[in-house]
Amino acid sequence: MISILPPAAVLSTAPTQAEVASLWRRILGLWDRASLYAPLLMMVFLASGTYWLVRNTPNMPSAAPVMQANHEVDYFLRNFTVRSYDVAGVLKSELHGVEGRHYPDTDILEIDEARLYNVNPAGQVINATGNRAYSNDDGSEVQLAGNAVVIRESRLGPDTGDAAKTIPRLEFRGDFLHVFLNEERVKSHKPVVLLRGADQFTGDSFEYNNLTGVANLKGRVRGVLVPRSAIKLTP
Repeated sequence: MISILPPAAVLSTAPTQAEVASLWRRILGLWDRASLYAPLLMMVFLASGTYWLVRNTPNMPSAAPVMQANHEVDYFLRNFTVRSYDVAGVLKSELHGVEGRHYPDTDILEIDEARLYNVNPAGQVINATGNRAYSNDDGSEVQLAGNAVVIRESRLGPDTGDAAKTIPRLEFRGDFLHVFLNEERVKSHKPVVLLRGADQFTGDSFEYNNLTGVANLKGRVRGVLVPRSAIKLTP
């Protein structure tokens, strides 16, 4: 027997208003709880992105290492002459050598069979020679080694008619002489021979200042003075 229920007895599947409200409350509750972790999740996302960028960014080329200058010759000179002029264009010094070698680390020019010519502001001429010489970059300092000779040529004094005012020839000889051209000094830590006119002095070391005319000899100092009357003066 089939019974037919009335329409009022049919079950309705549509949610009620109360059920919808309850569903929204649950969704909002889940959203509120998720929002508490949103900053942490954002930080994790940014950190992951930064890590990915670092891993995938190509490396920047490293700067080229600074090359240190070695004590090796960077250029040679043969049968050369280096000249220096003052602001007026007048020759001040001239350095000649059979062979020269330049070292970039010290900026020193090493010269074989060196010959030096220099004129100071007073017009006094300096000539120097040595088996080997070492000159700095501007030529203001020259170290002579091996048969080193420095000569300050004689020169008439202010009164050219008075022979007594003649500045005598001055010569230095030794195995090593250090010449300071701008300061007009010569010094050595090794034995030297000083010749002033006919007079002769020796010492274990010395320093001479041409501006003051004072020679300071140290160690075993000896001197031979020739009386002026024994010197034949020629005009």
